[in-house]
Amino acid sequence: MSNNTPAASRYRRILLKVSGEVLMGDGGFGIDMKTIDAVAAEVAEIVRQGVEMCMVIGGGNIFRGLSTAAKGMERASADYMGMLGTVMNALAMQNALERIGINTRVQSAIPMDTICEPYIRRRALRHLEKGRVVIFAAGTGNPFFTTDTAAALRAAEMGCDALLKGTSVDGVYTADPKKDAKAVRYDRLSYLEVLAQDLKVMDASAISLMRDNGIPIVVFSIREHGALRDVLMGDGVHTVIGEDRHDPNRV
Repeated sequence: MSNNTPAASRYRRILLKVSGEVLMGDGGFGIDMKTIDAVAAEVAEIVRQGVEMCMVIGGGNIFRGLSTAAKGMERASADYMGMLGTVMNALAMQNALERIGINTRVQSAIPMDTICEPYIRRRALRHLEKGRVVIFAAGTGNPFFTTDTAAALRAAEMGCDALLKGTSVDGVYTADPKKDAKAVRYDRLSYLEVLAQDLKVMDASAISLMRDNGIPIVVFSIREHGALRDVLMGDGVHTVIGEDRHDPNRV
Protein backbone atom coordinates (compact mmCIF):
# COMPACT_ATOMS: atom_id res chain seq x y z
CA MET A 1 0.00 0.00 0.00
CA SER A 2 1.27 3.45 -0.88
CA ASN A 3 2.40 5.92 1.77
CA ASN A 4 0.05 8.38 0.08
CA THR A 5 -3.02 6.45 1.15
CA PRO A 6 -5.82 8.86 2.19
CA ALA A 7 -6.04 9.05 5.97
CA ALA A 8 -9.62 7.76 6.15
CA SER A 9 -9.04 4.82 3.82
CA ARG A 10 -7.16 1.55 4.10
CA TYR A 11 -6.38 1.73 0.38
CA ARG A 12 -4.98 4.32 -2.02
CA ARG A 13 -6.30 2.80 -5.26
CA ILE A 14 -9.14 0.31 -5.64
CA LEU A 15 -11.15 -1.41 -8.32
CA LEU A 16 -14.86 -1.65 -7.60
CA LYS A 17 -16.66 -4.51 -9.35
CA VAL A 18 -20.42 -4.06 -9.42
CA SER A 19 -22.66 -6.85 -10.66
CA GLY A 20 -25.11 -5.87 -13.36
CA GLU A 21 -27.96 -7.34 -11.32
CA VAL A 22 -27.43 -4.67 -8.67
CA LEU A 23 -28.34 -1.97 -11.18
CA MET A 24 -31.79 -3.48 -11.73
CA GLY A 25 -32.87 -2.27 -8.30
CA ASP A 26 -36.16 -3.96 -7.48
CA GLY A 27 -36.94 -4.51 -11.15
CA GLY A 28 -36.35 -7.67 -13.13
CA PHE A 29 -34.44 -6.18 -16.04
CA GLY A 30 -32.56 -3.11 -17.26
CA ILE A 31 -31.23 -0.11 -15.37
CA ASP A 32 -32.98 1.47 -12.40
CA MET A 33 -31.83 5.09 -12.35
CA LYS A 34 -32.43 5.55 -8.62
CA THR A 35 -30.13 2.61 -7.94
CA ILE A 36 -27.41 3.78 -10.30
CA ASP A 37 -27.59 7.28 -8.80
CA ALA A 38 -27.22 5.77 -5.31
CA VAL A 39 -24.14 3.79 -6.35
CA ALA A 40 -22.69 6.88 -8.02
CA ALA A 41 -23.17 8.88 -4.81
CA GLU A 42 -21.28 6.20 -2.83
CA VAL A 43 -18.44 6.29 -5.34
CA ALA A 44 -18.34 10.09 -5.37
CA GLU A 45 -17.97 10.25 -1.60
CA ILE A 46 -14.89 8.02 -1.75
CA VAL A 47 -13.30 9.78 -4.70
CA ARG A 48 -13.68 13.15 -2.98
CA GLN A 49 -11.67 11.74 -0.07
CA GLY A 50 -8.76 11.19 -2.45
CA VAL A 51 -9.08 7.48 -3.17
CA GLU A 52 -8.24 6.57 -6.77
CA MET A 53 -11.02 4.42 -8.17
CA CYS A 54 -11.66 2.36 -11.26
CA MET A 55 -14.71 0.22 -11.92
CA VAL A 56 -15.95 -2.81 -13.82
CA ILE A 57 -19.70 -3.31 -14.15
CA GLY A 58 -21.29 -6.58 -15.19
CA GLY A 59 -23.98 -6.85 -17.82
CA GLY A 60 -26.35 -9.41 -16.34
CA ASN A 61 -29.14 -6.86 -16.00
CA ILE A 62 -29.19 -6.48 -19.79
CA PHE A 63 -27.92 -9.73 -21.30
CA ARG A 64 -26.52 -12.96 -19.91
CA GLY A 65 -24.21 -14.54 -22.45
CA LEU A 66 -23.72 -17.87 -20.71
CA SER A 67 -27.38 -18.57 -20.03
CA THR A 68 -28.31 -17.57 -23.57
CA ALA A 69 -25.61 -19.85 -24.98
CA ALA A 70 -27.12 -22.68 -22.94
CA LYS A 71 -30.37 -22.14 -24.84
CA GLY A 72 -28.71 -22.69 -28.20
CA MET A 73 -26.88 -19.52 -29.22
CA GLU A 74 -23.25 -19.90 -30.14
CA ARG A 75 -21.20 -19.06 -27.01
CA ALA A 76 -18.81 -16.55 -28.55
CA SER A 77 -21.63 -14.52 -30.11
CA ALA A 78 -23.57 -14.59 -26.84
CA ASP A 79 -20.53 -13.39 -24.91
CA TYR A 80 -19.94 -10.50 -27.32
CA MET A 81 -23.56 -9.43 -26.83
CA GLY A 82 -23.01 -9.54 -23.06
CA MET A 83 -19.94 -7.32 -23.46
CA LEU A 84 -22.06 -4.72 -25.24
CA GLY A 85 -24.40 -4.78 -22.25
CA THR A 86 -21.50 -3.82 -19.98
CA VAL A 87 -20.77 -0.82 -22.22
CA MET A 88 -24.35 0.36 -21.78
CA ASN A 89 -24.04 0.07 -18.01
CA ALA A 90 -20.69 1.89 -18.04
CA LEU A 91 -22.13 4.80 -19.98
CA ALA A 92 -25.08 5.01 -17.58
CA MET A 93 -22.71 5.08 -14.60
CA GLN A 94 -20.51 7.69 -16.28
CA ASN A 95 -23.53 9.89 -16.79
CA ALA A 96 -24.62 9.49 -13.16
CA LEU A 97 -21.14 10.32 -11.85
CA GLU A 98 -20.58 13.34 -14.06
CA ARG A 99 -23.98 14.79 -13.12
CA ILE A 100 -22.68 15.04 -9.54
CA GLY A 101 -19.32 16.49 -10.54
CA ILE A 102 -17.04 13.43 -10.76
CA ASN A 103 -14.88 13.37 -13.88
CA THR A 104 -15.20 9.93 -15.44
CA ARG A 105 -13.79 8.08 -18.43
CA VAL A 106 -15.11 4.89 -20.00
CA GLN A 107 -12.54 2.65 -21.65
CA SER A 108 -13.74 -0.28 -23.73
CA ALA A 109 -11.77 -3.43 -24.51
CA ILE A 110 -13.72 -3.51 -27.79
CA PRO A 111 -12.89 -0.28 -29.68
CA MET A 112 -15.91 1.97 -30.24
CA ASP A 113 -14.34 5.40 -30.55
CA THR A 114 -17.59 7.27 -31.10
CA ILE A 115 -18.81 6.72 -27.56
CA CYS A 116 -15.76 5.94 -25.39
CA GLU A 117 -12.00 5.55 -25.28
CA PRO A 118 -10.24 2.31 -26.22
CA TYR A 119 -8.57 0.53 -23.32
CA ILE A 120 -5.00 1.84 -23.05
CA ARG A 121 -3.27 0.95 -19.80
CA ARG A 122 -1.00 3.98 -19.51
CA ARG A 123 -3.83 6.36 -20.34
CA ALA A 124 -6.02 4.73 -17.71
CA LEU A 125 -3.27 5.11 -15.12
CA ARG A 126 -2.93 8.79 -15.99
CA HIS A 127 -6.69 9.30 -15.56
CA LEU A 128 -6.50 7.72 -12.10
CA GLU A 129 -3.55 9.92 -11.11
CA LYS A 130 -5.64 12.96 -12.10
CA GLY A 131 -8.47 11.86 -9.82
CA ARG A 132 -10.81 10.64 -12.56
CA VAL A 133 -12.92 7.50 -12.20
CA VAL A 134 -12.15 5.02 -14.97
CA ILE A 135 -14.85 2.51 -15.92
CA PHE A 136 -13.56 -0.50 -17.84
CA ALA A 137 -16.19 -1.86 -20.21
CA ALA A 138 -16.57 -4.85 -22.57
CA GLY A 139 -14.83 -7.29 -20.24
CA THR A 140 -11.45 -8.47 -21.48
CA GLY A 141 -12.58 -8.05 -25.08
CA ASN A 142 -12.62 -11.81 -25.51
CA PRO A 143 -15.41 -14.40 -25.28
CA PHE A 144 -15.30 -17.15 -22.66
CA PHE A 145 -14.08 -14.75 -19.95
CA THR A 146 -16.37 -13.25 -17.31
CA THR A 147 -16.45 -9.68 -16.07
CA ASP A 148 -15.03 -11.05 -12.79
CA THR A 149 -11.92 -12.09 -14.68
CA ALA A 150 -11.87 -8.69 -16.41
CA ALA A 151 -12.06 -6.98 -13.01
CA ALA A 152 -9.19 -9.07 -11.66
CA LEU A 153 -7.10 -8.39 -14.76
CA ARG A 154 -7.66 -4.62 -14.64
CA ALA A 155 -7.03 -4.52 -10.88
CA ALA A 156 -3.64 -6.14 -11.48
CA GLU A 157 -2.82 -3.89 -14.45
CA MET A 158 -3.73 -0.75 -12.51
CA GLY A 159 -1.72 -1.79 -9.45
CA CYS A 160 -4.78 -1.63 -7.21
CA ASP A 161 -4.46 -2.21 -3.47
CA ALA A 162 -7.73 -4.16 -3.37
CA LEU A 163 -10.60 -5.41 -5.49
CA LEU A 164 -13.96 -4.61 -3.92
CA LYS A 165 -16.90 -6.66 -5.14
CA GLY A 166 -20.20 -4.90 -4.53
CA THR A 167 -23.11 -7.34 -4.65
CA SER A 168 -26.60 -7.75 -3.20
CA VAL A 169 -25.20 -9.81 -0.31
CA ASP A 170 -23.02 -8.50 2.53
CA GLY A 171 -20.20 -11.04 2.16
CA VAL A 172 -19.45 -14.66 1.38
CA TYR A 173 -21.68 -17.28 3.02
CA THR A 174 -21.57 -21.04 3.47
CA ALA A 175 -24.74 -21.16 1.34
CA ASP A 176 -27.07 -18.72 -0.37
CA PRO A 177 -28.45 -16.67 2.56
CA LYS A 178 -31.55 -15.83 0.52
CA LYS A 179 -32.42 -19.53 0.33
CA ASP A 180 -30.84 -20.98 3.49
CA ALA A 181 -31.58 -19.30 6.81
CA LYS A 182 -28.75 -21.28 8.44
CA ALA A 183 -26.09 -19.89 6.10
CA VAL A 184 -23.13 -18.38 7.97
CA ARG A 185 -21.06 -15.46 6.73
CA TYR A 186 -17.27 -15.75 6.63
CA ASP A 187 -15.26 -12.82 7.99
CA ARG A 188 -12.09 -13.97 6.23
CA LEU A 189 -11.13 -16.60 3.70
CA SER A 190 -7.94 -17.51 1.90
CA TYR A 191 -7.80 -17.69 -1.89
CA LEU A 192 -7.20 -21.44 -1.61
CA GLU A 193 -10.23 -21.93 0.65
CA VAL A 194 -12.45 -20.22 -1.90
CA LEU A 195 -11.09 -22.42 -4.68
CA ALA A 196 -11.13 -25.65 -2.68
CA GLN A 197 -14.68 -25.15 -1.41
CA ASP A 198 -15.86 -23.92 -4.81
CA LEU A 199 -17.49 -20.90 -3.20
CA LYS A 200 -19.33 -18.91 -5.85
CA VAL A 201 -17.67 -15.55 -5.19
CA MET A 202 -15.82 -15.05 -8.46
CA ASP A 203 -14.75 -17.55 -11.07
CA ALA A 204 -11.59 -19.56 -10.45
CA SER A 205 -9.45 -17.68 -12.96
CA ALA A 206 -10.23 -14.36 -11.24
CA ILE A 207 -9.42 -15.77 -7.79
CA SER A 208 -6.16 -17.26 -9.06
CA LEU A 209 -5.14 -13.98 -10.70
CA MET A 210 -5.73 -12.08 -7.47
CA ARG A 211 -3.78 -14.72 -5.53
CA ASP A 212 -0.85 -14.50 -7.95
CA ASN A 213 -0.73 -10.71 -7.53
CA GLY A 214 -1.44 -10.63 -3.78
CA ILE A 215 -4.48 -8.37 -4.18
CA PRO A 216 -7.19 -8.89 -1.53
CA ILE A 217 -10.84 -9.25 -2.55
CA VAL A 218 -13.44 -7.59 -0.32
CA VAL A 219 -17.05 -8.71 -0.79
CA PHE A 220 -19.80 -6.45 0.57
CA SER A 221 -23.32 -5.24 -0.17
CA ILE A 222 -23.28 -2.19 -2.42
CA ARG A 223 -27.01 -1.82 -1.73
CA GLU A 224 -26.37 -0.74 1.86
CA HIS A 225 -25.96 3.02 2.19
CA GLY A 226 -22.46 3.90 3.38
CA ALA A 227 -21.18 0.33 3.01
CA LEU A 228 -18.44 1.27 0.55
CA ARG A 229 -17.12 3.96 2.88
CA ASP A 230 -17.26 1.61 5.86
CA VAL A 231 -15.34 -1.11 4.03
CA LEU A 232 -12.60 1.31 3.02
CA MET A 233 -12.23 2.34 6.67
CA GLY A 234 -12.05 -1.28 7.79
CA ASP A 235 -15.53 -1.26 9.30
CA GLY A 236 -18.91 -2.58 8.29
CA VAL A 237 -20.02 -6.07 7.34
CA HIS A 238 -17.93 -7.75 4.66
CA THR A 239 -15.73 -10.73 3.83
CA VAL A 240 -12.03 -10.41 3.03
CA ILE A 241 -10.38 -12.97 0.77
CA GLY A 242 -6.61 -12.86 1.06
CA GLU A 243 -3.44 -14.81 1.70
CA ASP A 244 -3.40 -18.25 3.26
CA ARG A 245 -4.07 -18.14 7.00
CA HIS A 246 -0.65 -19.51 7.93
CA ASP A 247 1.07 -16.66 6.08
CA PRO A 248 2.17 -13.99 8.62
CA ASN A 249 2.05 -11.38 5.85
CA ARG A 250 -1.57 -12.01 4.89
CA VAL A 251 -3.94 -9.06 4.50
